[in-house]
Amino acid sequence: MNRTPTLDDGVLASIALAAGLLLAFLSRTLLRWLAKHAKRTRWSGDDVIVDALRGVVPWAAIAGGAAAGAAVLPLTRTVQHHVNQALQVWLIFVVTLSAARVIAGLVQRVTQSRSGVAGSATIFVNITRVLVLAIGFLVVLQTLGISIAPMLTALGVGGLAVALALQDTLANLFAGIHILASKTVQPGDYIRLGSGEEGYVVDINWRQTTVRQLSNNLVVVPNGQLAKSNMTNYTRPEQRLTVLVQVGVGYDSDLDHVERVTAEVVTEVMTDVAGALPDHEPAIRFHTFGDSRVGFTVVLGVGEFSDQYRIKHEFIKRLHRRYREEGIRIPAPARTVALQQGTVVIPHQRSGEEVGDARAAHLD
Repeated sequence: MNRTPTLDDGVLASIALAAGLLLAFLSRTLLRWLAKHAKRTRWSGDDVIVDALRGVVPWAAIAGGAAAGAAVLPLTRTVQHHVNQALQVWLIFVVTLSAARVIAGLVQRVTQSRSGVAGSATIFVNITRVLVLAIGFLVVLQTLGISIAPMLTALGVGGLAVALALQDTLANLFAGIHILASKTVQPGDYIRLGSGEEGYVVDINWRQTTVRQLSNNLVVVPNGQLAKSNMTNYTRPEQRLTVLVQVGVGYDSDLDHVERVTAEVVTEVMTDVAGALPDHEPAIRFHTFGDSRVGFTVVLGVGEFSDQYRIKHEFIKRLHRRYREEGIRIPAPARTVALQQGTVVIPHQRSGEEVGDARAAHLD
């Protein structure tokens, strides 16, 4: 059109733009109401979708109102083309950001649901977000009339040089993908490395794995090093595990009575202490005739690795108190040193009562 814009054209364009703004406001209000209801559902994916729509629909309404207003105005074909092209790029940009947020959010929800306790695998989230943004960028270039074929060719040629320059980074990236895909380690697992570090896996990103120790310190391990090192996973294939506690009683003890009392204490601890396994069957195994005691092993069941310290603490306290009530003696090993004409004679290791008898005989 070559005619001069009139007042009516300005009014119609203003009405179109105002309608777009009003529609954006109404859609945002409606989506805010939907977001409140989405939080009440069990599925967490609807929260991500509604949150992304809140970022797309209002801007799309504004872009539609601006496009309608531009169509009403008597613009030249070139100006109209540039306006439409700018609105398309704007809309593609908004949709790309929202799509990246939705897909990355869904990927994060899936990894968290499969990783156990508050898992986080940002390597998949970051890869997904970069891919979506890259696709949106290519669509924008195509919309602007820029051919992407030469760019893809240049990226393919330059990718080799980049791969050679970033060997360590790419090695860590693919090592992290391999670790997560093989399910050797997942966020939330409790692991112990061959070098001695241990703790809960907090996150596995494109370069490194973060491990939180029980002291709340963070240990950062490169993915390549984690894939090569010897490692013990205390969460897989099952999170439950058993803990062994070594106990010893005197030779004058009734072992049947000792076994019965110890089993009662184990059952009590398994029932009362948080993190224990109430359905755990007490297991007590005598195994050693020691210098001063009969040694045996008590097997306790714990829900996860960090629970063992609290459960062993309570078990030892309650077992010691119960043994005192039942008159069961836990002898302490001792060593007798006798002096004879300046020569030190060190007999074999004895219990506390044997030491007292030996001293009495020596004094007599």
